Amino acid sequence: MRPGLSPAQLSALYDAENQWAEDDDFFLGFVNEQPNSRVLDLGCGTGRISLALAARGHTVVGIDPNPGSLAAARGKRGAEAVTWIDGTSAHIPENEVFDVVIMTAHVAQAIHDDGEWSRTLADVHRALAPGGRLAFDSRDPAARDWERWTPTATQRRHILPDGTAVETWMDSHRPAAGLVTLTEYRVHDEGSVETETSVLAFRTEAQLRQDLGAAGFTVEGILGGWAGESAGSGQGELIAVARKPL
Repeated sequence: MRPGLSPAQLSALYDAENQWAEDDDFFLGFVNEQPNSRVLDLGCGTGRISLALAARGHTVVGIDPNPGSLAAARGKRGAEAVTWIDGTSAHIPENEVFDVVIMTAHVAQAIHDDGEWSRTLADVHRALAPGGRLAFDSRDPAARDWERWTPTATQRRHILPDGTAVETWMDSHRPAAGLVTLTEYRVHDEGSVETETSVLAFRTEAQLRQDLGAAGFTVEGILGGWAGESAGSGQGELIAVARKPL
């Protein structure tokens, strides 16, 4: 059996597939509204936004459950300015209080179990200072993005920093209402194939408002796009902004 991609190669592939874009600009601007903030980047991945925030003077903690992603983050320039933690919201340091919490790159959808999602919001609420803010993005189910996650529409070719060529594509199906199973395929080394399957939750605007309210948040707004469009405007996003009451 041919070996699969190493953790370092998987992280390099992630970075190749997920480069700085308008969603990063949004979250950077959101945090920058309050200079020198104490920021928690929950689901920080390989550290793209965490590092950018630290470079702008914020005190940043990045948490992610993927050790390979955190290893890649720790190896990047400026990584010493960020506190990196392997884990989930359950591993938020009890002695830390944050002004801002962000969950970017649709990481909220990866928390597909309703109980785990409720616990995550409760953990974030506890970690925020009174008046602290939370922002995260989730794909609008009305846009039905999963219908475009087909092998033909998503096939890409990437050359990693070590010279490895990787062909990637995705496929999906809906096992239940509000859930989508996404399978990612990777072909490398002259035909070696590996797959990774995940389940994503597609929550409606009403569901997000209800869940945030149940966790004790005041919802400031749910946007439909990165330029501040209204929810349901066709941009395919639901960007939630909420505050812990004073």
